[in-house]
Amino acid sequence: MMDLRQMEVVVAVAETGTFTAAARRLHVVQSAVSGTVKSLERELGTPLFDRTTHRVKLTPAGEAFVPAARTALRAAEMVQEAVSAVRGQLRGRVTVGTMQGVWAGLHHALAALRSEHPGVVVQLRQAAISDIRQALRDGSVDLAIVALDRQQQRGLTTRLLSHEEMVVLAAPTRGFSRTTPGGSVELEDLTELPLVDFSPGWAIRYAVDRSFRAAGVDRATTFEVNDIVAAAELVRNDLGVCIMPMSIADRFPELCQYRIHQHAPTWKVMVVHPPGDPSPAVAALLRHLA
Repeated sequence: MMDLRQMEVVVAVAETGTFTAAARRLHVVQSAVSGTVKSLERELGTPLFDRTTHRVKLTPAGEAFVPAARTALRAAEMVQEAVSAVRGQLRGRVTVGTMQGVWAGLHHALAALRSEHPGVVVQLRQAAISDIRQALRDGSVDLAIVALDRQQQRGLTTRLLSHEEMVVLAAPTRGFSRTTPGGSVELEDLTELPLVDFSPGWAIRYAVDRSFRAAGVDRATTFEVNDIVAAAELVRNDLGVCIMPMSIADRFPELCQYRIHQHAPTWKVMVVHPPGDPSPAVAALLRHLA
């Protein structure tokens, strides 16, 4: 009869894409992973993976097996967490997903959780929103800190963490004809300027794109980066301007901020998780995110 360890091995292979990577994750030799999978496939009477030279791919049977295995593994963890919580020694694992550019004080909550419950292990995964939503559905992520619109929230339990407008960040030498630093600009004012933008998949990029579409304004990205500090350096050297949440722009006080008069991108950061009662470890982290 199959056991939880076999399920864990199959899930690790599915998530990492190779037997070797799964072995590294599980801290075992590659032959042990391969042997476990072969043994389980014999027991089930069907292959779970199509083997190729470089990667493995789930078969239809594997596609059905992995989500159910994740559910079983998570249920076993929740049993252990519930028992440890009764004993006053909370243990368990929490996997947190987050989008690029979204933080919302998450590090403070993680530090507080570690101080209160050192036996809880936290894993952090940064990914695009489509990947995070899929991870929430299949149970590989327990909760996420994200920026979502109303349609993307469907089927999830959500709680707002912060809400603010985005601003234009510019070098002190960069002037706008119709305003002074601290004043307001129009999105149209930015169309002739080099724009520092973030890669697709970033929450900031998603919000900015949506605002330009709402305003009916075309824009061209001059610099596309995947790092907040890199964006600020380009702005500092007056190579372009950048739109970002005010709370992030405040990290660079030497640069000038301009509010956007109309169609300003908004920044709604929330914590989301699947409906239903969270595990004790997840509930503990949610309390610290309040």
